[in-house]
Amino acid sequence: MTPNYINHAVKVCICLSFALLGLSLALNGSEKEMATMVNFFKIGSVLSAHAFGMLLGGAMLLAAVLVIVANNQKLSMLSFGLVLLIAVLPLLTLFDASRYIESLGGFPILGSGQGVIKYAALIPLALALFSSRLSLTQLAWFNYLPIAMVLIWIGGLKFYEFEAKGIVSLVSTSPFMSWLYALFSVQWASNLIGSYDILFAVLLGVGLKIRSYKLIIIAMLGCGSVFVMTQTFLITAQGAFSAQTVLAGLGQFVIKDLWFVANLLVILNYTHQLNRNQKSDT
Repeated sequence: MTPNYINHAVKVCICLSFALLGLSLALNGSEKEMATMVNFFKIGSVLSAHAFGMLLGGAMLLAAVLVIVANNQKLSMLSFGLVLLIAVLPLLTLFDASRYIESLGGFPILGSGQGVIKYAALIPLALALFSSRLSLTQLAWFNYLPIAMVLIWIGGLKFYEFEAKGIVSLVSTSPFMSWLYALFSVQWASNLIGSYDILFAVLLGVGLKIRSYKLIIIAMLGCGSVFVMTQTFLITAQGAFSAQTVLAGLGQFVIKDLWFVANLLVILNYTHQLNRNQKSDT
């Protein structure tokens, strides 16, 4: 039996993120981001970028409500389909060349795609909430995959100069991370952050593979601290507490990390089962 409080926490993470992102898109439209999607799907003759952003924002606001209130098969199926749609539409645009930095080799060097790959976290979350066909072990692995992809991919980018310089404005204003610049150069501080991301992503995979309850918990705390830390940027970054920060570019980027917190909570469900099984075997 899975602890209900964990499932509730997963729903809260999704609901809160969808509410904030939906409000952001509905109000601001994210013209540049939405223009990329409109151009990719070739629907510019039907919808403007702003109108598309408002539609996607409305879908997120509706999904925020449905995730909480879905208590029967019809509502669950509607929620499942809507969350998948919200995830798949942006992910498909990863095939657009504008998502990558051609001067640095294109794939796997991301440009605007850094925020887009985060939508992959929603697919296993939809399965965890609205599908009863998968075991906790399968759900743990499915929810691990987007965590590993984002931490290893974006963590790997930290070893590049453009990314090291790109995070200075966030790291330098963070009371939790600014000390890195007092001890290391901008590049070395970025290298350490990237190494941390990759290390704990790999450790979590190893823990799941060897079914080590203690290693999974340690790795989950390490991974979780990354995603929780990014939320603090909404408070510590320049211009914090403003609508431009929370409901614009920075907010739209870091609020998505709540999905990875939810992924980790699904894995936590698995650790309850693993710990219980291991105790019964001793």
